[in-house]
Amino acid sequence: MAKIKTVYRCSACGASAPKWQGQCVECKEWNTLQEEQVETANTPQQARFAGYAGNAAEICLLKTVQAVAETRVHSGLEELDRVLGGGLVNGSVVLIGGDPGIGKSTLLLQTLSYLSASGQQPLYVTGEESPQQISLRAQRLGLDSQDLRLLTETRIERILQLASKEQPKIMVIDSIQTVHTEVLQSAPGSVGQVRESAAQLVRFAKQTGTTIFLVGHVTKEGALAGPRVLEHMVDTVLYFEGDSSSRFRVIRAVKNRFGAVNELGVFAMTDKGLREVKNPSAIFLSRHEDMVAGSVIMVTREGSRPLLVEVQALVDNSHAPNPRRVTLGLDQNRLVMLLAVLHRHGDIVTYDQDVFVNVVGGVRLNETGADLAVLLAILSSLRNQPLPRDLVVFGEVGLAGEIRPVPNGLERLHEASKHGFKRAIVPKQNAPKGETPDDLTVIAVQRLVDALAAIQE
Repeated sequence: MAKIKTVYRCSACGASAPKWQGQCVECKEWNTLQEEQVETANTPQQARFAGYAGNAAEICLLKTVQAVAETRVHSGLEELDRVLGGGLVNGSVVLIGGDPGIGKSTLLLQTLSYLSASGQQPLYVTGEESPQQISLRAQRLGLDSQDLRLLTETRIERILQLASKEQPKIMVIDSIQTVHTEVLQSAPGSVGQVRESAAQLVRFAKQTGTTIFLVGHVTKEGALAGPRVLEHMVDTVLYFEGDSSSRFRVIRAVKNRFGAVNELGVFAMTDKGLREVKNPSAIFLSRHEDMVAGSVIMVTREGSRPLLVEVQALVDNSHAPNPRRVTLGLDQNRLVMLLAVLHRHGDIVTYDQDVFVNVVGGVRLNETGADLAVLLAILSSLRNQPLPRDLVVFGEVGLAGEIRPVPNGLERLHEASKHGFKRAIVPKQNAPKGETPDDLTVIAVQRLVDALAAIQE
């Protein structure tokens, strides 16, 4: 007879404890232990705890392994292929997360409709919607999805049984938090259920060569719900981001075993679904009709392509004992550091000013190449002195006041020239050694004071 054992699992790290306690002993998080009921008898242990790769354990020499380039399958959306590293890889598992209503199901339905029309035999498994709802969405989007196969099921054993019979080449699980396994008695969405269901899906993908998309919910902090091990088990992790007040959506890869990370795909949400944005630089540039103080254009780099974005700053007198430092799309601690450098090496005081910095379009700048643009935007707002509209800036600012180079400087200059910019302030090491891009005057600076002097000329 099966025995039911109660354990308490940490939702943050997945560690287990025999009894409930306020703090997890492994990750030190508070109030993260959740009760689970585990069936300890009549459990196929060897099948449950086999490796994620799904292969028998054998020792071999690396030189005997034939390195064959993976075959890529076009998803029908070039922006999605860019983020995936060139297309779908057979046997890969892709986890995609995002806020509710951001467009995850719409994106995957569009992809599966294209793959179905191209003969890839995809399977859409949903635990959240009925077939009628999916059919209505497909009609609203105007998709050719007559041959798309649907399955409404949440039991992982039944899903894998039908998938083994149908042998789809691409399968979508919407969502992993609704799927459960009979091995565990806990509710769907719990740490144990998510981990065990995902493990079985990963093994199935590796053994059969099926490409699987897992849709993941996110918490109110924006992280993927469930155990952190879920992101380690899959091959690719994608985040679908966007502002609810904007029609633009950004998909970003934070992990990719078959391509580069930090790639960026840009879409626009329309009444016919997601439409690819071929030139994302154009949507992130507001192009004010009049010259505006506190605004500067910089060239960042997301993955394999340069991207022009607008950095805005607002400096205002502070009436509080502690002036505010607010950032949107930028690390707040880095802003505090840059203001200290501006004071020390530029002799510009902001300790009695509130400073607000925003990156237009909801873009998140993770690279240090935005430092110089942020400081020049702050100075422009502080002095109420607009910068030229045809000026583009990039460069890292060090604590000693030096302007440090950033990668792919020449490629950034070509992107700026392509969009009609005439002047550029760049680090001295990023100045072109040979021919300068057409109609672009490059001002190379080595220290912060040189950059401050350049914008006043």
